[in-house]
Amino acid sequence: MSVLELHGVHKLFGDNHVLRGVDLAVDEHEVVVVIGASGSGKSTLMRTINLIERVDDGRILLSGDDITAIDVDVDQVRGRIGVVFQHFNLFPHIRVIDNVTLAARVVHGVAPDVAKDRAVSLLEKFGLGDKVRDYPDRLSGGQQQRVAIVRAILTDPELLLLDEITSALDPMLVGEVLDLVRDLKAQGSTIVMATHEMSFARSVADRIVFMHGGRPLESGTPEQIFGDPQQPETREFLARITHR
Repeated sequence: MSVLELHGVHKLFGDNHVLRGVDLAVDEHEVVVVIGASGSGKSTLMRTINLIERVDDGRILLSGDDITAIDVDVDQVRGRIGVVFQHFNLFPHIRVIDNVTLAARVVHGVAPDVAKDRAVSLLEKFGLGDKVRDYPDRLSGGQQQRVAIVRAILTDPELLLLDEITSALDPMLVGEVLDLVRDLKAQGSTIVMATHEMSFARSVADRIVFMHGGRPLESGTPEQIFGDPQQPETREFLARITHR
């Protein structure tokens, strides 16, 4: 069974038909990287999977459960998905350890001492052990984004969504965040990631999905998509983005 399945997903904002019948399946431990031009629907796709935006038609299944059902418990679904967006969304008035453990304690009901022990272990593992008691404004952008990722994986989510997580970072800080994603892949996380970092997509993805006009136009291994794209739109996009 796939961890994530999308069947004929449509999303409209007024007259703007952003997602146009998206079909997609993501297997356990698979890393799927979604690429495409701005406006192609990448971020809206992420937001529908996490139920920030409700679909207008189609179904989304999480480990076989229809999360687009009318009576779905949205909070319960979101508790099964870890999400990191391009902006860190850390609470500035509480320390790193409290930012990381807040959702685990309040939403998931994890005992405070258990949440703290796991958070400290993860922060240390990813090079942030000395930042546990700091406030977010004492951290670099790359460190803040790593904290956001640790927060997202603290409760072992079934699926991890990473939406342009490096686009708000100074180029010098991008590498440290992408190294963390490589670590998560090595640990077997199931990840859907939207990014403009083509070299990273090529090195980390099990599968590349090219979005165009609100739907996946082409899907394949990194070798196939970057080495022998079949669709002219894919070739045009890659030529444009690699010659910037």
